[in-house]
This record gives sequence, structure tokens and C-alpha cells, in this order.
Amino acid sequence: MARNKHPEETVQRILSTAGRLFLEQGYDGTSLQDIIRETGLSKGAIYHHFSSKEDILEKICYQLGLENQARFAKIRDDKTMTGREKLREIFRSAMFHPNQQQALSVVPYLLDHPRFLAIEIRSLLQIAAPDYIQPVLEEGMADGSLQVQHPQALAEALLFLTDLWLCPTLQPMTSQDMYARCQVFNQLTQGMGLGRLLDEDVMEAFARRTRRGEPS
Repeated sequence: MARNKHPEETVQRILSTAGRLFLEQGYDGTSLQDIIRETGLSKGAIYHHFSSKEDILEKICYQLGLENQARFAKIRDDKTMTGREKLREIFRSAMFHPNQQQALSVVPYLLDHPRFLAIEIRSLLQIAAPDYIQPVLEEGMADGSLQVQHPQALAEALLFLTDLWLCPTLQPMTSQDMYARCQVFNQLTQGMGLGRLLDEDVMEAFARRTRRGEPS
């Protein structure tokens, strides 16, 4: 069989096509056969690069994660903002950036897919909390803009609340349920010494992101 001279292009073709289908039809509504048909590739060509549909989505999420990390690093390293301002900017960026919209649209409900839930939790504990949130908290403690303690534990707690409990991909819920969670989240962050981290427009954006569970 002839060797594929451009495997990177084939991989990106698969990822782009699968990402579009996941966005249009949902992850659970898209079959591997759909991806094969839309790419025009053989089943063997798909399996040469990916072991399963889950493997394809994992790679899509990995690419989105790298883009997010670059954006958060830029905020973390900005010398013009205090630690408190950086923390709020990271939260706003995570909600409003188009990259995040794509991630929320293609990822299935995490409670239905334990593998993706485990990947998300591992990413929070090993990358997001120690590399982006904890340094910002420590900077806020140093510059006086944040009055908090235990930055490592606090960083992990914040991300578990926002990336799981507030995440519309965790489980189906109504927009009213999500808005209530945002209000409770603000009450919790005030008690932590962080103030209200979610502005009204951010809370409304969270509420709009719920994808199922709305009353008919």
C-alpha cells in the first residue's frame, strides 16, 4: 500500500471534520461511520491514526486545551494587572472566548462518559490549578489585592467549582438551575476572600450555555 506522505494533513482533516460533526450533531449523535463518510477516507485510514471516536474527541480537546493554556499564560504573565484583576480576566476569557464555545459544544455530558470526566479532573489538578490559578492567587496575596490563604487548595477548589459544578457539560440542567449555582458560587468566593468573581453578564452567559433540561 502506498505510504501517506502527509499524515499530519490527514489527522487534521479527520479532527476538523469530526469537530464539525460533533458541533452539528452532538458527540453521541455522531458515529465513526459519519466521520468516515464525511472525510472520504477509508476505515483503515481513520484507524491508522485513531483507535476510536473517543480518541478523536480527546485529541480535539487536547488541541483546544493548548490554545487555552497559551491564552491563560498571557493573562498570568501580564505585568499591568494585579492578581485579583488577572483572576477575574481568566474567568471572563474562559467564558467568552470562541475557543471555549467550541469546547462546550462538542464535549458530551461528562457524567455519561467517565473517561472524559477523568481527563478533565486530571487536567485541573495537574495543569490548570498549579500553572495558572495558583500563581495568580499568590501574586494577589503578594500585591495585597487578594486576602486569601492556602493558594494551592483554593486554586483546586475554584476550578472544581467552575469547570465541573458550573460546567454545562457535567449534566443536564435548566438555565434557572445554572443561574442559581452562579449566585451560590459568588457567595462562596466572597467568603473565600475573593469577592464576587462572576459579573452579571458572565452569570447570564453561564445560564445560556445549558444545552438540555429546559422546560418545554
